[in-house]
Amino acid sequence: MLRWVWEGIRRGIVTTAYPAREETASGVSPGFPAGLPRTFAASEEAETAASCCPSGALGREDRQMLFHDQRCIHCYRCLRQLTPPLEWHWQGNYEWAVSPRPSAEREEKFGKSFRRSLHLRVIDAGACGACLSEIEQINKPYYNMHRLGFFLTPTPRDADVLLVAGPVTDHMRLPLLKAYEAMPAPKGVLALGACAISGGIFGSSFASLGGVSNLIPVDILVPGCPPPPLAILHALLSIVGRVQPKICATVASPQGGKHHV
Repeated sequence: MLRWVWEGIRRGIVTTAYPAREETASGVSPGFPAGLPRTFAASEEAETAASCCPSGALGREDRQMLFHDQRCIHCYRCLRQLTPPLEWHWQGNYEWAVSPRPSAEREEKFGKSFRRSLHLRVIDAGACGACLSEIEQINKPYYNMHRLGFFLTPTPRDADVLLVAGPVTDHMRLPLLKAYEAMPAPKGVLALGACAISGGIFGSSFASLGGVSNLIPVDILVPGCPPPPLAILHALLSIVGRVQPKICATVASPQGGKHHV
C-alpha cells in the first residue's frame, strides 16, 4: 500500500489540463485529413479516389477531392490504399464539436447555472461499442469530467443532456424518443460519432434510422469513429457556452438530397 502512495506522490497529478491548456500527449486523437484537395488529371481518377472511401467522407467536384469530416470513420484507406496517396497531411486536433445550425439560429438553452453543473444520460442507440468506450474514458481520472462540472445520471428525468451513440437501430427508436421526452427543459442532445450523425457505414435502412437528428433535435455533432475523449469534452463545453463550436455547412449527399457536414 505504501508503495502505491509513494508512486502517486512521485507522479503527481496526471489529469489533463484541458481546456485550460492544450493537450499535447501523443495518441489523444486519430485526427482528420487536412490541406488543399488534390487536383486530378481526369475526372475518372477523382472518381476512383472517392470510391475508396466506404462512408462517403471523400467526394469529388469536377477533378478535385472534397472531404467531409462528419462521415469519416478513420479507416485510412485514402492514405494507404490509393497509389499515389492523396496529397494531404493528417492533423491531430480534437476540437471537433459542430453546431448543425447557423449561429444566428442557435438557441442558448443553458444559462450560467448549468456551466459547471450538467447531468448527462448516455444512450446506446445501436453503437458498436467504440463510442461508448470513449465516453467511459471521460469519467476516469485522466480526463475527469467531474472537474468541469459534468456528471452522469442513470435516468433521463434527471438529465440535462443526452449523449447518443449509434445509428439509431429500429429497436432503439422508441426508447430514445421516450428518454428525450422524459427529460426536463431545458434539454440538449449530442450526437456522438459518424453513426449518430449520418448512420456512418450503416446508413439508413429498414434496420437503421440513419442518424439521431432523424428522430429528435440535435444541438451538437461530434464527428469521429469514435470521437476521442477530448472531442467529447469540447462538445460538452460547447453546449453550455464555455467554448464556441464550429458551424457546419450543408452539402449534397452521395444518394442525393442534402447532408450536414
